[in-house]
Amino acid sequence: MTATTIATPASAAASLSQRRTEPAIALSATAEPLWVRVLLVTLAFAFLTLFLFVPLVAVFAEALKKGWQVYLQAIIDPDALSAIRLTLIAAGISVPLNLVFGVAAAWTIAKFEFRGKSVLLTLIDLPFSVSPVISGLIYVLLFGAQGWFGGWLREHDIKILFAVPGIVLATIFVTFPFIARELIPLMQAQGSEEEEAALVLGASGWQTFWRVTLPNIKWGLLYGVILCNARAMGEFGAVSVVSGHIRGETNTMPLQVEILYNEYNFTAAFAVASLLTLLALLTLALKSIVEWRTDESRRQAPQE
Repeated sequence: MTATTIATPASAAASLSQRRTEPAIALSATAEPLWVRVLLVTLAFAFLTLFLFVPLVAVFAEALKKGWQVYLQAIIDPDALSAIRLTLIAAGISVPLNLVFGVAAAWTIAKFEFRGKSVLLTLIDLPFSVSPVISGLIYVLLFGAQGWFGGWLREHDIKILFAVPGIVLATIFVTFPFIARELIPLMQAQGSEEEEAALVLGASGWQTFWRVTLPNIKWGLLYGVILCNARAMGEFGAVSVVSGHIRGETNTMPLQVEILYNEYNFTAAFAVASLLTLLALLTLALKSIVEWRTDESRRQAPQE
């Protein structure tokens, strides 16, 4: 014979009461007292004020300390304009190349299984683990006068180091993980069902990419481009090694700020730094817009 348990009204009422109190207990376990929440928020704002807002205000205060005329003169100085132009050139070349590489790498890793996949992922993460100064030294060992290709480059009158090509190569190296690393988890989460359905219906590879894959990853792609561009414009370590610090020729904006500051020309240094700060704020605004748009698209996806 098997024993059966007969629920009495008292035990049923006790079980129902226990179930009703469980959510309340769970809620109370995660709800901190008011003074704790106020303390945490105050500490967070104090930290942001000390390490973010105060330096931000200090940059513009020092840049405008001697008035708008001095500020504008520092911006339109030929060396400053050359640094701005070179920074835009380096970012304008490296970001599109990293865009192509990032999409291709993410497509390959997310959609296919092959030998060496983990090795490719490791190589993509390499710039995150290697100091930018070390990456700059690698280019010196490759293209320097005593480097592996130095003799051949000298014979053919090709200049890589202490010129624009070296700066572009260093910028590409330190920024190529950003777009790929943003797209890989996104494309892995989306899977390949929609692409397979498009191919079954007769779409070509390019049609599948332009009409299925790209619309699904457009916000993640834009987010990666924004991060890549921000790093390209603000890169210092690797570019400093390969540039040679030639005024008016191989100085980017971060290098120009360093030179002016070391010369005690603080107003001009902070004036150029304020341009980088404005670019950072613009990047932050675009990043917030993309994040908001991405969250909106994710919320609307189940409804559609």
